[in-house]
Amino acid sequence: MAFVNVPGLLVVIGGTLAATLINQKLKIVLGAFSVAKNAFVDRATPIEELTATIQELRQTARKEGVLGLEKVDVRDPLLARATNMAIDGMEADFVVSTLKRNLGAIKDRHQRGQQIFRFMATTAPAMGMIGTLIGLVGMLQTLDDPAAIGPAMAVALLTTFYGALLAFLVFGPIAEKLEARNSEEMLRGQYIVAGIEAILNSDEKTKMQASLESYLAPNERKSQEVER
Repeated sequence: MAFVNVPGLLVVIGGTLAATLINQKLKIVLGAFSVAKNAFVDRATPIEELTATIQELRQTARKEGVLGLEKVDVRDPLLARATNMAIDGMEADFVVSTLKRNLGAIKDRHQRGQQIFRFMATTAPAMGMIGTLIGLVGMLQTLDDPAAIGPAMAVALLTTFYGALLAFLVFGPIAEKLEARNSEEMLRGQYIVAGIEAILNSDEKTKMQASLESYLAPNERKSQEVER
């Protein structure tokens, strides 16, 4: 309980949130907190499942044509959208360009979330210093009252502690984790685009294999071979 100080928490958390809301629109800030859940939960489709689905789509398209793709169970949202566009008879170039625009929009939204948390990581220590100054002013005003010096000094010290803790243990790591998650999602998206483009263009196995492998690490390539 020695590290619990409600006024200090209010100064740091309240000040950081206030500065963030001044810096960005409320809608964007709320969206950033919604995106933050991606730092704790990885809902991305595993690359193995994507490869298996792309293989199934390719084999079905070769045997039954593009309309046969509706029989395949596609769980990944982006790949499902691409498959539906293909079933609707849209051209390969249009499908690919649409998917790339979709990926660009997702990347922009995620980057806004990262920027907000980086701003909060920068602001929290500053708010901690402001709290320290508030505590010192209160302490200097009560030098004639020894009983009041302790609480004022606690505010002065703990607000700096809270600011550093939130910056380096919460906001900063969340921003970095979101950046890593975004990079992984973009890579999976590009993998999907390459796969659906190869399917719609009826590429041969070797060409499709080379296209997909370019998005994989060397140790992943052997296990993700496209079946003939």
